[in-house]
Amino acid sequence: MILLTGGAGYIGSHTAVVLLRAGYEVLVVDNFCNSSPESLKRIEKITGKKCPYIRGDIRDRALLDNVFQQHTIEAVIHFAGLKAVGESYAKPLDYYHCNVFGTITLLQAMQAFGVKTFVFSSSATVYGNAPIPYTEQTPTGVPSNPYGRTKLHIEQILQDLSNSDDEWKIALLRYFNPVAAIETGEIGEDPLGIPNNLMPFISQVAVGKLPELAVFGNDYPTRDGSCVRDFIHIMDLAEGHCAALDFLQNPAHPNGVHIWNLGTGKGISVLEMIAAFEKVNQVKIPYRIAPKRDGDLAEFYANPNKAKMELNWQAKRSLEDMMRDLWNWQKNNPNGYR
Repeated sequence: MILLTGGAGYIGSHTAVVLLRAGYEVLVVDNFCNSSPESLKRIEKITGKKCPYIRGDIRDRALLDNVFQQHTIEAVIHFAGLKAVGESYAKPLDYYHCNVFGTITLLQAMQAFGVKTFVFSSSATVYGNAPIPYTEQTPTGVPSNPYGRTKLHIEQILQDLSNSDDEWKIALLRYFNPVAAIETGEIGEDPLGIPNNLMPFISQVAVGKLPELAVFGNDYPTRDGSCVRDFIHIMDLAEGHCAALDFLQNPAHPNGVHIWNLGTGKGISVLEMIAAFEKVNQVKIPYRIAPKRDGDLAEFYANPNKAKMELNWQAKRSLEDMMRDLWNWQKNNPNGYR
């Protein structure tokens, strides 16, 4: 059985679908602070398989011990954490407590029960302001925001843990900007309150929940002045997690820490994303240019060749797929899971 922390969230829920379809048994632990149990019901409908869950927090060691005592866990995929860049400036202690302390508590429980296969949902923010495109050999930098710094701290902890005990098999999956939803539109990104990410904001403007989109800056040194990012379809990203898990569980592969970028290898600007959504879905998106945000880099995208070579994985869904699937989710679920 695979334990998914934060498995009811956006990336976790799509990964659960991919794992269940691949024949894995899945157990979710989630405190539902930014997710809904409804996603887990829909996972069962999509896959025709059980997706049991435990409501709880990864900072609760007694709860985690009970999970490992009651279930035969062979590996953990760790999604649970706070993830809003802007909020991390306002609430850094919350972010360090949840993300860093929470991960340490989880790892201590895993170690106590001899479970040493771990897939970590990291972020491209750990590269800091390095030259693009990022490769796995690019030295990590100083992330420009507290959220990113929690991810880097966790990566360093995992490296130290592996150095101290060579039985660990660890994947650090550094990814970029997941978007869209499963093709059926039954599960998707459902942020509480005002979205922090571009595409759910666009889709909520499209469905009439928000009046307009704010584009933060239009004078960056990019082809149209707006920020450029590596946007990846959520189902491609979920399949990347399954591929990493398969790699770690193959006894022919070495123990230790393995790092992979999960991205498309090309950047798309904010204004290009807006135009693509309008073209594919025939929906107009009103927007205004707003001041730049602290910590936003002009451009970043991945070199994903290592994942292609070692995991036999690559992003295969198109920009048009992203836009169609995002709108399919939002128009059929205008209020998300509520």
